[in-house]
Amino acid sequence: MAGKCDVCGKGPQFGHNVSHSKRHTNRRWEPNTQKATLSIKGVAKRLNVCTRCIRTSNKVAKAS
Repeated sequence: MAGKCDVCGKGPQFGHNVSHSKRHTNRRWEPNTQKATLSIKGVAKRLNVCTRCIRTSNKVAKAS
C-alpha cells in the first residue's frame, strides 16, 4: 500500500533497530494503510487510508 494516509497525512516514521550489542541500524515503521471507499461530501472516493481513519469514519457513520 501507499506509505501515506490521504485523510490524516500519517506517513512513515524512522528510527533504529538496536541489537543486544547496542549496534544501531536504520529502520522505518510504515502506517497500516488500506484502500477504502469513503463518502466525502456525498461523493464516494477510493483513497489510501490508515486503519485509524477507517475506524473513525465508521464511528461517525454509525452515530449519524
